[in-house]
Amino acid sequence: MPPEPANFQAAFEAHLAGRLDEAERGYRAVLEHDPHHADALHLLGVVLSARGVWIEGEALLHRAIALRDDAHFHANLAELLLRRGRLQEAEASGRRAIDVDPRCGLAHFYLAETLTRTARPREAEAAYRRSIELEPKMLAVRNNLGNLLLHENRFDDAIATFGEALDIDGTYIHALYNLGMALLRSVRPAEAEMAFRRALAVQPDHRDALHNLGTALKLTGRYDEAEAVYRQTLALAPDFADAHWNLAVLLLTQGRLAEGWPHAEARYAPQRAPKDIPPPAGTPQWQGESLDGKTLVLWHEQGYGDCVQFARYAPLLKALGVRHLTLMCPAPLKPLMETLDSIDAVTTHSGQIGQHDFWAYPLSLPLRFGTTLDTIPAALPYLRALPERVERWRVHLSKAPGLKIGLVWKGFAGNQHDATRSLPDLTPLAPLWTVAGVTFFSLQKGQGEDEAAAPPDGQPIVSLGSGIEDFADTAAIIAQLDLLIAVDTAAAHVAGALGKPCWLMLPHDWTDWRWLLERDDTPWYPGVMRLFRQSAADDWREVAERMADALRHLEK
Repeated sequence: MPPEPANFQAAFEAHLAGRLDEAERGYRAVLEHDPHHADALHLLGVVLSARGVWIEGEALLHRAIALRDDAHFHANLAELLLRRGRLQEAEASGRRAIDVDPRCGLAHFYLAETLTRTARPREAEAAYRRSIELEPKMLAVRNNLGNLLLHENRFDDAIATFGEALDIDGTYIHALYNLGMALLRSVRPAEAEMAFRRALAVQPDHRDALHNLGTALKLTGRYDEAEAVYRQTLALAPDFADAHWNLAVLLLTQGRLAEGWPHAEARYAPQRAPKDIPPPAGTPQWQGESLDGKTLVLWHEQGYGDCVQFARYAPLLKALGVRHLTLMCPAPLKPLMETLDSIDAVTTHSGQIGQHDFWAYPLSLPLRFGTTLDTIPAALPYLRALPERVERWRVHLSKAPGLKIGLVWKGFAGNQHDATRSLPDLTPLAPLWTVAGVTFFSLQKGQGEDEAAAPPDGQPIVSLGSGIEDFADTAAIIAQLDLLIAVDTAAAHVAGALGKPCWLMLPHDWTDWRWLLERDDTPWYPGVMRLFRQSAADDWREVAERMADALRHLEK
């Protein structure tokens, strides 16, 4: 094979050094002299792909492949197709590269990336690991494998994988940041703090590392430091919605509601969390204008519990003169929310709403009404159990001896903090079964329902979940209980809105902002809700022991 022309070698060296303008000029010069230079065609295609010049880049790669069936050519075509979202073609190119040369680590890497994008994590992990075997120094492979493991909640494996990348290069910023995220997600905030500080030592203006350093500080209880870091992040990136939201959470958690509500408006910034069902086009969002004689729709956001909690603002809207107030909510809430005073219509579908003068998110109403801890609208009850539903469930509850206590030990599995807010199973609640004169009823629906149907020996529980059709059933059951014991999920809000006693089990870490700090009561549901907080992370049994002791005193 004749030696490469000097201008190709110079272009290639410029490419390796990241001088893409120089590399492009050099490759084009080579191709003017030799239009069939496969390597120049290939590498010019790679340069153009990196710049987003997709059509010419792809054409060049195809021309290179036509000249030489090379695994690296196919692999880089797979990358271009992947970046263009043409996943089926990208997978085919990756597999073709492996057919040409099974030892092409780059091909396994881009195949893994495609498999990740098409939600095949097991196959993707295998492809990543094969790429690592073939190209052990390629840091991006270990980093992206770590991210896959992190997405699968395999925190220890992710942490180990990021650590392997950092063993190769301790300044690799992506692994430093992602290691911090894995430690944060696994609730190891002190170690996460160290990782984020290492990342910031490498790149002081790394916005996300700075922001998540604030979260690590918050989780270690260093609230003043966390606030300073969040504000530093916003000084660096004033429009960064996540930092606004997390500053809001910090302020709200401390009871600094007036300061927190404005930042909380960032929760639905388009770059943070675009709505699946966008608010009605052409209808303005209510920003505090006069509502006298106007129509307004409350547009559903977040979870079931949020809908229940913030529905309390409906009477305040009516007091401002709203002529017709519509509430949009998920279908399982509709029968219960129809018992809310001041609501003129409840709908479950945006197509059923019709024209209104304004729309508003329920969680924006505290801002519009200037809500502080002293002015939370907390008149209870504001929801009611439907008489026909109460009658339906009476046969299941009326003959139970002693205290009737409902249990909800798991929330929605899709919640990002469900691993800390939900109990792993019924086992930690064992101390409750030692209290005499109590009948326990499970209100678990979905996650945990099978546990209630076949509880461990010595854990007597009446399973009601299979018969619950919607939240009107949940409300009808709670209305006939003496007490509900629940984790932080929608059933607790239903109990509070009904004015029924509820004992809420709260995690040590990732406690939601609305429960504030240290208090064992809540101004959102005064007189009916009692908070039992974990003394240490993951120790639900100690919480159950305190509740069991409180039950014994309740009997007396």
